[in-house]
Amino acid sequence: WRSIFGGSAWSWCEERQQYYLHTFAPQQPDLNWENPKVRQALYDAANFWLGKGVGGFRIDAIVYIKKPAEFVDGKPDGGDGMSDIHTITANTPGILDFLHEFKKNVFDGHDIFTVAEANGVGPDELKKWVGDNGVFDMLFEFGHVCLEFPGVEIWSRASGYQPSLIPRLKACLTASQQATAENGWYPIFFENHDQFRCVHRFFPKGTDTRLAAKAMAVILFTLRGTPFIYEGQELGMGNTSWPSIEDYNDISSHGQYNLARKEGLSDEAAMKLVHRYSRDNARTPMQWTRGSQAGFTSGTPWLPVHEDYRDCCVETEAVDEDSVLSFYRRLSHIRSIGKAAEVLQQGDYTELMPENEGVYAFRRRLGGKETLTLVNFTKEKVKYEIGDWQDAKKLISTLPGGEPGVLRPYEAACYYKERAHSKEAELNENSRQ
Repeated sequence: WRSIFGGSAWSWCEERQQYYLHTFAPQQPDLNWENPKVRQALYDAANFWLGKGVGGFRIDAIVYIKKPAEFVDGKPDGGDGMSDIHTITANTPGILDFLHEFKKNVFDGHDIFTVAEANGVGPDELKKWVGDNGVFDMLFEFGHVCLEFPGVEIWSRASGYQPSLIPRLKACLTASQQATAENGWYPIFFENHDQFRCVHRFFPKGTDTRLAAKAMAVILFTLRGTPFIYEGQELGMGNTSWPSIEDYNDISSHGQYNLARKEGLSDEAAMKLVHRYSRDNARTPMQWTRGSQAGFTSGTPWLPVHEDYRDCCVETEAVDEDSVLSFYRRLSHIRSIGKAAEVLQQGDYTELMPENEGVYAFRRRLGGKETLTLVNFTKEKVKYEIGDWQDAKKLISTLPGGEPGVLRPYEAACYYKERAHSKEAELNENSRQ
């Protein structure tokens, strides 16, 4: 079994004269959830923090707690002759029994918020994990950020950016929206501490990263659900690249680099993979000021600050009305207290123009209020049928000016309108609430 970070998932413990399993690093041995004493110790630890007044939990990598009854070899899927542990242990049947017990012993009876990270759980399974009969309030899925990997996450097998990613992105987001429409709630995210920057994920090389950042922000703030923003995303921070693998701290980058070399890739080719997919892309220090170390510390940070920090920092962007940060602030206002706030927070979701492979379009609706979101992921000008949105108010756009029925390259916009609201529609809306 290959660990998530590369190398064998089994390590020898000299003191115990036994091998032990670690899904991730050797310093992170897996706990045996089959042992009721172990589970009770975990409940006690969680309840200790509840007693201290914490407001909830973000639970990491929860899909790996249940193991198969027999530890058999998997089919080798890489040049190292091993099989990725994810395919062997993730979401093993019986995992939800453990989690419902956790909920009963920890969550129940407390006014707290819970969100879990569940790589491998698909939209069709969400009803078992969130909502009335689920375990958590929200669940981070990973389908939309794993589109470049045909199977397990092996960087040397990744497709890289392809225009064909966009129809699949649209399908993933719509499937999750539909799965949580009546039961549960959706956490919207495009970046976190384990993902490279989204301005490079869904756009071809050479795209203006400020436009890309704003386009993704429009989706983030206008989809149904709760937006999760990762540090630096609101500045439009991009990937970094250092010349040597030794410059990287991320253990998974080292594991993926070594696997790529075993599969015959040159150092240059393996480093290109690291430059794109390394988690260190999202782990450079937050860029606050134009000063030393981007104002993050007076000492030496664990990773160098990004070389663009003087232009891409809070100090610079806060006074630039056209910056990514200012754009995020306008979107936040629109979603929280603007005239469209109610429909953006509570309205239903319908995908539009699904046949257009380069444009993501969707409508939000609540009673007589509607919003229309349009995002052009291509470098081409795109015309669309404006229909009865001719008189709609443009809430925000990533580009100034423009003409109705036309999206410019990499443009994103959101429109708002109010329609005559029938009594029948009002009754239907009240019944849903």
